[in-house]
Amino acid sequence: MNLQDNIVPYASLIPCTTAFIDTHTPGSDQKQNFTIIGAGVSENKDQHVHISKNIGFNIGAAGQPPKCRNSLHTHHTAEVFFVLKGRWRFFWGRYGITGDVILNEGDIFNIPTNMFRGFENIGQDYGMIMAILGGDEAGGGVDWAPQVIEESAQYGLILGNNGRIYDTTKGDTLPDGVIPMPVMNDNDLKNIYDFPTDIVVKNFVARYWDMMACATNNPVHVIGENALIHDRPGFDVDFLRDGHDNHDYHADHHHVLMVIHGHWLIETNHQKAFLSAGDTCLIEKNNAYYIKPSMSGEASLFRIKNNDDNAGKSLFVKNYEQILTKDISS
Repeated sequence: MNLQDNIVPYASLIPCTTAFIDTHTPGSDQKQNFTIIGAGVSENKDQHVHISKNIGFNIGAAGQPPKCRNSLHTHHTAEVFFVLKGRWRFFWGRYGITGDVILNEGDIFNIPTNMFRGFENIGQDYGMIMAILGGDEAGGGVDWAPQVIEESAQYGLILGNNGRIYDTTKGDTLPDGVIPMPVMNDNDLKNIYDFPTDIVVKNFVARYWDMMACATNNPVHVIGENALIHDRPGFDVDFLRDGHDNHDYHADHHHVLMVIHGHWLIETNHQKAFLSAGDTCLIEKNNAYYIKPSMSGEASLFRIKNNDDNAGKSLFVKNYEQILTKDISS
């Protein structure tokens, strides 16, 4: 493993400004999408991919200026966000008015599957959120709320059933054999849930300063079985900070390090590198590594590890559907 080839510095991230169907929709037309590791879910074939390796999950990011929003959509596997820069409002529900929560730098949100969600930058400056998407195929793409596709058509964009967007304002036409992506019908929408705010915040949000407090002596298990956020999305998420005694680790599965604050030294296979806020580093399976803060002051990062679980629905959604089935049968 060449360590430098597996590091994507924040400063080198290459955005796509036309990644999704709402690219031309006013209020969503200034988004930047980044695909850092894996194929991602971009609907534009020109999306730049920094590391095109299959590791069981995808790493991406979204950058937006103030008052810019991402439209309502859902995925078939986990979508986890943490705030790298700025202040963000996440909202959800069939029309985006069922509930919302405000996240600040370092906060993390494991968004339930089968729930429409969107987000907007409510800070004063350009903001950045980092994303983890479950599965090598990232859930097979994006399912948009019907009104998103309908509104996008007014601004010249059509989403094909091949998962690609076509810009009619530039003369694009659908290729032979490709038809417009069907809008979700009433039967499809029955499988989309509107969970109340207290349920979502209690079960799917972890706050940065709570994690900092809990990780004083050892890493904190943030997402996974018996974690702060109980779920099995096909990967685990840990939180590390300055002050730990143990700096030696072994990647029995693929590990990805995503720095929130500070500067970190990493060594593996007699190679050395330094990571800063916003940098992403892939440690491939069966490699030992050493990591610790390289400077004094606040230092923190998330570590994502794939596991042997299948990527799929949130545990909460699976349990909810079991209850629904039981109620119907009884």
